[in-house]
Amino acid sequence: MTITAASPADLANSLGAKATSEWLRIDQDRVDAFADATGDHQWIHTDPARAAAGPFGAPIAHGYLTLSLLPHLLSGLVAIDGLAMSVNYGLDRLRFLQPVPVGARVRAVVELASAEATARGVRAGYAVTVEIEGAEKPALVADTITLYVPA
Repeated sequence: MTITAASPADLANSLGAKATSEWLRIDQDRVDAFADATGDHQWIHTDPARAAAGPFGAPIAHGYLTLSLLPHLLSGLVAIDGLAMSVNYGLDRLRFLQPVPVGARVRAVVELASAEATARGVRAGYAVTVEIEGAEKPALVADTITLYVPA
């Protein structure tokens, strides 16, 4: 399912709509590339042998790696016609609830929580949950904000 609107102004008509992404596997190459990009080479992420004997029993993805995957996971879940652009506006709330083991699959569930007209366009709030396949608790929950600027 996709959250859709004929224009940014019509987005409010879709309040409460939900969409779910495809599953994405988190592999060690992705974790290592993120470590290189951020300089965070903590062994719980980048040393599989040491991490196997550590507190999580395996290497885990960086929390901020999981967060940084939101654009990929949410891509195609919201379709709004008549846009000049959309801009990540920020986060109101973010919690990392459970680590993502390397090799696990994650997906995003997104719900349109608000849509407010502004001088520049429509500011939309989304409740986002990143689930881990087979896990009871999600990896993260976040309230994200996107600004949609009409064409």
